[in-house]
Amino acid sequence: MAVVAERAFTSRSTLQRVEAGDAHVGMGIYAAVLQALGLLDGLGEIANISHDSVGQTLASAELPKRVRLKRASEPSDG
Repeated sequence: MAVVAERAFTSRSTLQRVEAGDAHVGMGIYAAVLQALGLLDGLGEIANISHDSVGQTLASAELPKRVRLKRASEPSDG
């Protein structure tokens, strides 16, 4: 734990808060810990919508069920 905290440039107590999932710890600290553990490359995948089946389902539910196209007005003969 001391080595990871040192590599992440943080204290052991902050690292313990990260392990506990403390929401008051800054995202930068989480990123530094992931870097220290060699897991930073996976951070970009967190917000990847292709891995979020629940989010895709919810977004699809918000789409209109039926779309009505407006008719183009026909030219009048005068």
